[in-house]
Amino acid sequence: MTSTPTDLPELSDDEALAAEYVLGTLDLAERSAAEARLRLDHNFADLVNDWQNRLADLNEDYPEVVAPNLLPQIEARLFPQAAKSRGWFAWAAGLATAALIAVAVFELSPPSLPTTTMTAELTAEASPLRYEAAIAGDQLTLTRTAGAQAEAGKDYELWIIEGDNPPVSLGVLTEASVTIPAPQAAEGFVLAITLEPAGGGPDGKPTGPIVAAGPLKKI
Repeated sequence: MTSTPTDLPELSDDEALAAEYVLGTLDLAERSAAEARLRLDHNFADLVNDWQNRLADLNEDYPEVVAPNLLPQIEARLFPQAAKSRGWFAWAAGLATAALIAVAVFELSPPSLPTTTMTAELTAEASPLRYEAAIAGDQLTLTRTAGAQAEAGKDYELWIIEGDNPPVSLGVLTEASVTIPAPQAAEGFVLAITLEPAGGGPDGKPTGPIVAAGPLKKI
């Protein structure tokens, strides 16, 4: 019988996060934040690579399985068979009525304010900072809800990351709350904040640690 060691070294927060990332036990928000760190933090990327090498042998215990063809079921849900037409006249009359109602509603309804379409919560395990982001219409509003302003000689800088593409700077954060033009974005894009030299990362690239990050979600 093999004995179980009781004096295993305790993992650091980053090592534990890298292990959970490789094992696939993180939820969507945590995994998106970890993927953002992989593109910005070389030390964290090395930890992930180390865990991938350590756990590579486990893959041999799981044979490849061919995924079932779910396309017919998906198409059936997206494009259900249309009901039989009641005749051209009934269709034309219904269309005309709908058009008149739409015109009346458009003329009587006051213009509506832009509604929030996506939000994000930006946090990090080793940082006290917390930001709330919201995209409404063509504007992105970012508000610091916990933590302090950057230390003297430093600035926080906001980045947006699409998949494996390089981070794109959205500007330096000099106030607790800012509203800027909304970038082209979709659900799953990651917003990240790094601590940079005053004025932002040199050459438009992040150099400092990630102090908060989170994925955009539709609401």
